[in-house]
Amino acid sequence: MTHSATLIRLAGLAYLVIILCGVWAEGVVRGSLVTPGDASATADAIRAALGLFRASLLADATMALADITLAVLFFTLLRHIQPVLALLAMVLRLVQAGLIGASLIALAAVPGLVTSGDDSLALTFIGLHATGYDIGLIFFAVNCGLMAVLLSRSGGVPRVIVYGIAAAGAVYLTGSILRLLAPELAAGFAPAYLIPLVAESALCLWLLIRARI
Repeated sequence: MTHSATLIRLAGLAYLVIILCGVWAEGVVRGSLVTPGDASATADAIRAALGLFRASLLADATMALADITLAVLFFTLLRHIQPVLALLAMVLRLVQAGLIGASLIALAAVPGLVTSGDDSLALTFIGLHATGYDIGLIFFAVNCGLMAVLLSRSGGVPRVIVYGIAAAGAVYLTGSILRLLAPELAAGFAPAYLIPLVAESALCLWLLIRARI
């Protein structure tokens, strides 16, 4: 295996960690425990599964670490194509990882709040985390657009995956803007997030299996 192939597969592995940790923490754990707008039901569910909720925090922290790793690996692999675009893409992904990490501070306070009976405040902190996550996805959306350009120029990734990454960026940007400016419309847009899941999973598998970029 060449040095480049090793780095590409490491990038694929980091992407896999991001996808698995992110989907499990946000989609499986918090998706099953958090009832939007219902502080009492949310707090009851978290109190009944405190260990699981805390594990989701560790999964999110692991995801952020993998995101930082992937940002550096992609820059290393793509900087020869367009150094400025590759650097900007890395910085945007790092900003997203930083915002996700910072947002975890709010989420980490939730177990203590529900244990002490501050249900409404716990739901507020969950909302703060979600807002920070959505703001982070704005930066990641632009990263996706830049990555689509870089991957298109590199010629090593199938066009359908490249277009999928570009579409993922559009979904992330639209979804975050809706959550910030028109939250009443966000729920109806939620099914569109299947596009990023499919596109990023496809890129992850391509990197792991084919080791081309």
